[in-house]
Amino acid sequence: MTPRDDSADNDGRWSDLDRPPLNAGALRRALVRDGGLWSGVEVVRSTGSTNADLVALAGKEGGVDEGAVLIAEEQTAGRGRLDRQWTAPARSGLFFSVLLKPTDVPVARWGWLPLLTGVAVATGLSRAAGVDTSLKWPNDLLVSVGGAERKAGGILAERAGADAVVIGIGINVTLREDELPVPTAGSLALAGAVGTDRDPLLRAVLRALEQWYGRWRAAGGDPVASGLQETYAAGCATLGRTVRAELPGDRSVVGEAVAVDGDGRLVLATGEGVQEPVGAGDVVHLRPA
Repeated sequence: MTPRDDSADNDGRWSDLDRPPLNAGALRRALVRDGGLWSGVEVVRSTGSTNADLVALAGKEGGVDEGAVLIAEEQTAGRGRLDRQWTAPARSGLFFSVLLKPTDVPVARWGWLPLLTGVAVATGLSRAAGVDTSLKWPNDLLVSVGGAERKAGGILAERAGADAVVIGIGINVTLREDELPVPTAGSLALAGAVGTDRDPLLRAVLRALEQWYGRWRAAGGDPVASGLQETYAAGCATLGRTVRAELPGDRSVVGEAVAVDGDGRLVLATGEGVQEPVGAGDVVHLRPA
């Protein structure tokens, strides 16, 4: 897998001593193994978007193996859902993308991949950072900062040809209050994380993702048999709340989020007594559960 920039391993010339670079060699030794999902781990100092880079690599002749992981110490053109910009200081978070090829799962069930990733990220961070996390549908990572709900991470899934999906993950780790891009943003440090060393955090997230992806594939992508639907619902902060869903075509729906259905859609119970599934769009939490 290219490009490769291992200079991040031993470069001592960082400006913030609280934000050392990732150790690509140590990450490879910990994650890449025979029979495992992760086939390669590369760290670059800076790039526009790890998702864009990995999608481009997947499209080249010879492609790239499933389980490729591309990490950037800094993203200059990172994107969230709905093409929102994701910016953060260098080495202040985890900004990475992974390539998955679930060819043994019906394509109709691939829509569960970003939700599966959200479960894995929340699981890994809870274990490694000791921070209570929850998920805002479809896949914002929420933490509590001073009793207020803040977004500390997000997930973006993109198709890469006919047989692959690239999933991008951004997590704010050590952002300070004065560095937040918007007042509603947060970070693991601001949420009281017991540890903010990015190497063990990344390992925990990728190991949890490997476990959940394996369970889901073994069940043929069935969200019930794999336990994914139940686990996602248990950790979803959107359920039980009144929300407004901003839908394509400048349409919006207000209702109580009552379920996540078998296709991963959010089901809203509207004031007219109608249950409307929402498969795409932006969701705003209007009041607590």
